[in-house]
Amino acid sequence: MKSRFLMIASVLVLLLCAGGYYFWTTIHTPNIEARYLTAKVERGDLTQMASANGTLNPVTLINVGTQVSGTVKKWYADFNDHVKEGQVLLELDPDLYNEQLSQSKASLASAQSQLKLAEANLARSRALFAQEYVTHQDLDSSIQADEAARALVAQMRAQVDRDRTNLGYSVIRSPVAGVVVSREVDLGQTVAASFQTPTLFKIAQDLSKMQIDSSYAEADIGSLQVGQSVVFRVDAFPNRSFNGVVRQVRLNPTTVQNVVTYDVVVAVDNPEQILMPGMTAYVNIIVATRRNVLLVPNAALRFRPVDVGDHQDKPKESKPGDEKTRGKDKQDVTTGTVQVLENGKLKPVRVVLGITDSRSTEVVGSELKEGDAVVVEDRQPPAKAVSGPPMRMF
Repeated sequence: MKSRFLMIASVLVLLLCAGGYYFWTTIHTPNIEARYLTAKVERGDLTQMASANGTLNPVTLINVGTQVSGTVKKWYADFNDHVKEGQVLLELDPDLYNEQLSQSKASLASAQSQLKLAEANLARSRALFAQEYVTHQDLDSSIQADEAARALVAQMRAQVDRDRTNLGYSVIRSPVAGVVVSREVDLGQTVAASFQTPTLFKIAQDLSKMQIDSSYAEADIGSLQVGQSVVFRVDAFPNRSFNGVVRQVRLNPTTVQNVVTYDVVVAVDNPEQILMPGMTAYVNIIVATRRNVLLVPNAALRFRPVDVGDHQDKPKESKPGDEKTRGKDKQDVTTGTVQVLENGKLKPVRVVLGITDSRSTEVVGSELKEGDAVVVEDRQPPAKAVSGPPMRMF
């Protein structure tokens, strides 16, 4: 009787252990499909852009200066004024140049008087020399005096022309038709043109044609070409996009703290003239466009499984550098890996990638097909390491 009771008790204990083990494994076995967030592979259009910031500027900006020094007596043009070619913009005080011109005219009159005397002396010497009353040396002296007087007259005339030109330079005129962007001087201000021509006005020749001077990193410059389409925004009109075209990719590099950038000039039409010089432009150059291609989320390419144990198929061994291989046509081919849920397991799938934007990447070669679910996020945080018991202090 006692042995029969022990046998029944042993069977009950075994059943309880089996049930507990089954319950424990059921509770602790992860639901692989509920653990991971997935997204479907879709078909659609994709546009790859290269982004940078730039500054809007007039295509032609004229710095109007002065060739003479003086004090500003009066100005005739102000900010935003439309001016014509040859229009008077500003006058410098002409008193000094009037006095110089008067002095030069007086010197010219004196030289002309000396020339008349030299011509009379030369005529008299020729007549006397013919009658042998003077020597040949006296005749040569009269000829030399006449030539010197003529040279002095020419010199004084050149000085008069110079002073008259300087007087004309005291009136500043617009070299082109356009809009005054900036007036740099005011009444009573003295401008000095001794070493460097001072800027008095800045005139934009045509504000309906603008350009963006943008700086692109050397990593992007290889994909930029003249003629590419450009989309940009400005802070003044945050809900509006503007279009342009790459006009020039300049060869001159700029290096700041070991960062190399290149100036990319974008041509912009501004028929409404609402884009103003100096505005910051957020430029996106359209590098490539694809239509109706297979798209995979960028998050799926960044995802790497952590602590999945037996719930992931082991990928084939790959050598370092397999992420970028070289195809038969000797062009760089970029590859990546995505995780696909299949039969309750994560299956790594190698994909050949094309162009990309901030959200999706083109798949040009893979066993993926439209509608496949790829993993983009692990909802379960990685397990934390269990720390040991604190040390007892004795």
